[in-house]
Amino acid sequence: MSRPAGEELSRRERQMMDVVYRLGRATAADVQQAIPDPPSYSAVRAILRILEEKGHLKHEQDGPRYVFLPKVSRERARRSALRQLVQTFFEGSTAQAVAALLGEPDAKLSDEEIGRLAILIAQARKEDR
Repeated sequence: MSRPAGEELSRRERQMMDVVYRLGRATAADVQQAIPDPPSYSAVRAILRILEEKGHLKHEQDGPRYVFLPKVSRERARRSALRQLVQTFFEGSTAQAVAALLGEPDAKLSDEEIGRLAILIAQARKEDR
């Protein structure tokens, strides 16, 4: 049975998804080589299958191998994960999430990044009125 694509991912599942997004398409061997302290090849294959069942990946057959591809764009997956993070840790408050990020000691923003944030804040103000 297929599960919703918004389902939370484990650390290992996120690592594997990152590899598939970065490469665009990947075999189990590709994924195993690209992650730190990888599990066995059969464990990688099993986790890729779970990701497929959850709706995050699809596969194509290339001879005897399965080649896995993202089913959802990285941007859409990023938005879904961010929404879940804001709901879980910041009570649904975007402002609390942004404040937490900006409060980090290593949150150094360039003038260009600050300008971009100012534009986004101005747009949000317009939309709320």
